[in-house]
Amino acid sequence: MPDGVEIVVADLLKPQTLGQAMQGIDTAYYLVHSLAAGADRFRALDREAAENFVQAADQAGVRRVIYLSGLGEEAGTLSAHLASRSEVATILVGGRFRTTTLRAAIILGAGGASFELLRYLVKTQPFLLSSTQLDTLCQPIALADVLHYLAGCLDDERTAGRTFEICGPEVLTYRQLLELFAKVAGTVNLFLPVPAIPAAVVGRWVGLFSTLDRPVVKALLEGLGNPVVCHEEQIRKLIPHESMPLDRAIASALGLSADRVV
Repeated sequence: MPDGVEIVVADLLKPQTLGQAMQGIDTAYYLVHSLAAGADRFRALDREAAENFVQAADQAGVRRVIYLSGLGEEAGTLSAHLASRSEVATILVGGRFRTTTLRAAIILGAGGASFELLRYLVKTQPFLLSSTQLDTLCQPIALADVLHYLAGCLDDERTAGRTFEICGPEVLTYRQLLELFAKVAGTVNLFLPVPAIPAAVVGRWVGLFSTLDRPVVKALLEGLGNPVVCHEEQIRKLIPHESMPLDRAIASALGLSADRVV
């Protein structure tokens, strides 16, 4: 463990455990979701966790909170997952601390739920079910870029109390993202046109043959119809940064050499 680092274990669903964790904290990062709890529970748990956090942070005198949220067209009908991310942001903003919200689309990093779902589909399924939802636009971002912005917000007080959209350099459809992933990974997938299949059915299938949590897969798939594209780049003015190209971001997350990317 690095010098000066202290690990304190707490549970956001058990308010009595939060006092020690918050003691002496100036700025807290909020990186929490409850997707694995299932569609009938996760939104309520997300709300409860955020409310408990706000109460504990206010009592401890936390000054700033930096929240990693999700993109989604607010004017449209958001999936339950994206709507919950937005609701949590509203709850955090209600605290006495100043909240910075970073709204991201798919994060390309090993271990992330969205990335691991992409990895599973491309690396293990020779045939991918094709539907019009795959034509939805997205703007993925490399994990390294997300970490850059998270750290940058801590260092730059001008980001306090504001909301920013963070995205990679390329807008593409989910179909194109799967094709790019396959190219970098060195695999071939065929798309089979099929009628609309409920996300719960696909989630159950993936859950049977992978280590991914079935409720998480279902929640992510339900968001396929929501475009997740940046409409502003204010963060770049405050924290200048050159985003990693998507092919290199995928290669890095897969543990492949950048030489594999042409």
